[in-house]
Amino acid sequence: MAGLDPAIHPIFVRAFSRRRWMRGSSPRMTRPWVKLAGDTRSIMREIVVGVISDTHGLMRPAALAALRGSDLIIHAGDVGRPEVIEALRKLAPIFVVRGNVDTAGWAASLPMTETVTVGELSFFVIHEISALDLDPAAAGFAAVVHGHSHQPAIETRDGVLFLNPGSAGPRRFTLPVAVARVRVSGRQLRPEIVELRV
Repeated sequence: MAGLDPAIHPIFVRAFSRRRWMRGSSPRMTRPWVKLAGDTRSIMREIVVGVISDTHGLMRPAALAALRGSDLIIHAGDVGRPEVIEALRKLAPIFVVRGNVDTAGWAASLPMTETVTVGELSFFVIHEISALDLDPAAAGFAAVVHGHSHQPAIETRDGVLFLNPGSAGPRRFTLPVAVARVRVSGRQLRPEIVELRV
């Protein structure tokens, strides 16, 4: 991407952590501008962030279908098997944190937390919200993505979105099986929980 002018192409999807990019992935730029025929104006397009968590080794076709069309995907931990990451990577660039069940050797390179920059905004990703040791609003985060409880939730605290997509893996008790999407337009976030029919 050498030579690109950030003023013209302002939206880059980056992950900043101790481990810059997941093995086997590379920085990718979304295409944020739509040119109008016969017009010099440009319109910034919406970025779709797919969010999934607590797959516990089960990559459901329904979850893949729900996340198809995402510009990037966040997995909030308890992946279970590396094949889950590989399946998601075929859809979009993916950023993953380690969950409490991710103890095998293949998961050793996964970070405990991740910061994902989407356009003008930053998302903080952690598996267990109880381990959050910073003030997201003071740190400038627009959203905190987490998992672990298997309970889908969308909350706003001090202007920060707290999003738990629920579990897309084996059903726990009567909890729904779900993923989430966040539509990002400039500094605006539109989150939604997508319950899977399984």
